Amino acid sequence: MVPAQAMNPELNDRAQYLLKTLVERYIREGQPVGSRALARESGLDLSPATVRNVMADLEDLGLLRSPHTSAGRIPTARGYRLFVDTLLQVEPLGLAQVNDLEKHFSRAQNPSTLLETASSLLSSITHLAGIVMLPRQDHATLRQVEYLPLSEHQVLTILVVNDREVQNRIIHTDRRYTASELERAANYINGLCAGKDLYLVRETLLEELKSAREQMNSMMIAAIEMANKGFDRRPPSDDFLVAGQTNLMEYGELSDMEKLRQLFEAFNQKRDILHLLDQSLKANGIQIFIGEESGYDVLDDCSVVTSPYEAEGEVLGVLGVIGPTRMAYDRVIPIVDLTARLLGAALNKQH
Repeated sequence: MVPAQAMNPELNDRAQYLLKTLVERYIREGQPVGSRALARESGLDLSPATVRNVMADLEDLGLLRSPHTSAGRIPTARGYRLFVDTLLQVEPLGLAQVNDLEKHFSRAQNPSTLLETASSLLSSITHLAGIVMLPRQDHATLRQVEYLPLSEHQVLTILVVNDREVQNRIIHTDRRYTASELERAANYINGLCAGKDLYLVRETLLEELKSAREQMNSMMIAAIEMANKGFDRRPPSDDFLVAGQTNLMEYGELSDMEKLRQLFEAFNQKRDILHLLDQSLKANGIQIFIGEESGYDVLDDCSVVTSPYEAEGEVLGVLGVIGPTRMAYDRVIPIVDLTARLLGAALNKQH
């Protein structure tokens, strides 16, 4: 991102102060700001005409724009960017709010519930859409597999992954297998594939048996069917939790039904938002995408504020909020930051 000073080297202190005042008023009230209102709001001894000239200069620099229906001005994405990077004063959260957040994460909860708690809290506190990217499972190593017959054509597959995670799944087989057949198949797969990437087990086994196709016995046939049906061919797709999408309907700039339809569709399809979260995953600390900075048309009127969360020193995912560009950044940023740290601390306790 280009530093704000480099974007606007000619912006003097007075212009910066008026821009800051205008942005803060627009965030608070959601209405275009005129020169008279800005002159009063700023507290500076300036005439409306002088303020109007400064506003015109800010518009020429691409920091403000004038809606067609109003003589007032509103910030552009570039104006918000300068405001966030150089003019914003972020206040720490009050002790009562910190204690309230800590209370939600201090209760004994499993990891899934903790993630849901984080997205719900972000939504309810900020009145925006709260999002939490689920932890990735890029490194899933098979430790052991066990098969238990359930019925004529059903087998329970028990996978031990990464030393501590146990996955259970039921597979439907082409024929009935005895307990001894399943035990021999499990022993064969464990001997061949233990310690390998979970999502390569199927390919590893099939490749190994290809050369022995003519000598395949019933145990190998059983192993092939178990591998075909009991192991995924690729890692689970990344996903995220979202809460409070309907909060966005409260903001006039997002209330157009077509805009909302496209935005809710993006939440459902998830691809674009996941790509944005993935960018945040590779960065450090709070990340803010304002308007068209996201690179996705559907988010042109939105801002996304994210922060990574981690456990045991490893970044697991990111969380944050999606809302209008006219969001209270000074309030949202510390909430997102603290929620990420509290979620990480709670997940650490689970380990």
